Parts: sequence; C-alpha cells; structure tokens
Amino acid sequence: MAFKVMGIAAGRKNSNSEFLLKEALMACEAAGADVTMINLRDYNILDCTGCTACTKAMSEGKFAGCVLDKKDDKKKIMDVMLAQDAVIYSVPTYDLMPSANYLRFAQRSLAYETAFLETIGVIEHKERIAGLISVGGSTRSWQSMALEGLQATMFTTDMKVVDMILATRAPGAAQSLLNDELIARAKKMGENIMECLALPEGQRKWMGEEDMGWCPNCHSNALVLGERQWDGLYYPIECQVCGAGGTLEKTEDGKWKFVIQEDGLEKDRTTVPGRAKHLEEIGQTQGTFYANPENLKKVAELKTRYTEKKFKTIE
Repeated sequence: MAFKVMGIAAGRKNSNSEFLLKEALMACEAAGADVTMINLRDYNILDCTGCTACTKAMSEGKFAGCVLDKKDDKKKIMDVMLAQDAVIYSVPTYDLMPSANYLRFAQRSLAYETAFLETIGVIEHKERIAGLISVGGSTRSWQSMALEGLQATMFTTDMKVVDMILATRAPGAAQSLLNDELIARAKKMGENIMECLALPEGQRKWMGEEDMGWCPNCHSNALVLGERQWDGLYYPIECQVCGAGGTLEKTEDGKWKFVIQEDGLEKDRTTVPGRAKHLEEIGQTQGTFYANPENLKKVAELKTRYTEKKFKTIE
C-alpha cells in the first residue's frame, strides 16, 4: 500500500509557499506516494474561542471534541490529516512568525490531542512524520520564530519533524522559482520524507542538515533561561520548542553548544510520554480548579468588578 503524504499550504495561491510545497510533493509522488494537497485559504477555519471545553473534558478523562466542529472545515481537514503517514507544511512569514491563517488552523488542534485520544482509546497510535517549509522576504533575522513557531504546532497531533527549510529573501510572488538551489532543496525534502517513511516505525529520524539549530533534539534555534516548572523540575537552559533541558558548554574550538543533561528529555514534547506530562499539569491546574465548588463561587463573586466595568469603544 502506498504511503499517504499530504501537503498543507497557507500562503498566496500560485506563489512561493505553494510552489515549494508542490516541488516537494512531486518528489513524493514520483517515489510512489498517494498525495493530497490543500491551501488553507480555500477553507473556513474559525478562531479557537478559548472555551476550554476540550481541556476540561480531558482533565476528567473524557473526549468532548471541539464545540466548533459543525461550524467550519477544521474537522473535515483533520479527519484526512490524521490518516496520513506524512504531512508537509509550507507557510509564509510576514513578521518573524508563521502567518495568522496557519496559526488559526493549528491552534484549533488541541481538541484533537492525539496523546490523550490514544490514552483513552478513541484512536489508535499512528506514527506520523512532517516536513516544514517557511517562506519569507528577508534573512533569518526577520524569520527568527518562523520554523520554531511551526514546530510548536506539531506536538498536539504527534507529528515527528524530520526535515525543515527556511526559504529566505523571496518577497515577490513566485520569486522563489528563480532560486535553483532552493527548488532543489524542496525536491530533496520530498525525497527525505519518502526515505524516512521507508524506515521501520520507531527508527524514523531527522533527515535534514545534521548541524541545523542549537538543539540536538529538535534542531530549533530557540534557547531560553530555564525556570522551575510546575512540578519542581529545573534546567539551567531549555529548548523553547521541545522542552529539552541542559546547559551551554564551550567546545575546544571556542564555540558554544547546548548539551542536554541526563534527565533533560523528561518532558520532551516530541514524544507521547513527554506530552503526557503536560496532560498531568492540565489535570492538576484545571482539574483541581473545577473540582472545588468554592473556587467557582469565589470567581463568580470577584468577576463582577470586571464584567460590570465598561469603557468607550469604537463604533
């Protein structure tokens, strides 16, 4: 049976994001993949309302789905996407981070948290891999959170990122077509995806540039100073994307590298057990809040100060 590969674009029609994605998908198709492609601009995706119905149910060990499922196209896309073996995302960057229409789509995925759905038996585990393409008009300095922002949306639906491309200095419509090296790299991503899928499940691995990024675990370029977490765990330095923890060490040639400590992958967001730690946190914070009637009573009393306060607005 052919591997299923899906492409999801979020940029202008017939421009850079779509063309780079199609180059990668054509390589997958040439290798025998069953390919599907969509552009999010063709679908109605509503904003997450922040109602917390999905996470409230999760904290009680239940599956509620999303309250917006019957009102837009999100579920229709997710039903296809979660059945894929690989998904390649191609998203423009207008100001440091992924475009808003992509983030609107991604931030609606919490109701489909696969680690939770697998735990309670709603779905069976499926190993999925992903390739990420970010396209912008400047160098990395103006796309500094682009790939990292895309990576941060992969965990909820259990997508293992195996390759990434940061396409720079392509502000004009279809300008990327003039960059032969970039087109070749997009084709290589498709080849990498298929090569990775050919590996046995459990052995699929990073296929991109080995030295990409600070983090040896997820290859992101985003490190932050650590702080004590909700359960007391502490790392001096953390990967902002995958949550790996460790320290910065100077190498013999005078350069710096991020070294993950022995327990540094305890909450690795790229793994189901690592994300399950966050579900424990949701249960501890949100679950205990709703479980205590006194909390709800006190909040009801306190919030009138704000609900009754009105300011002038814009007509």
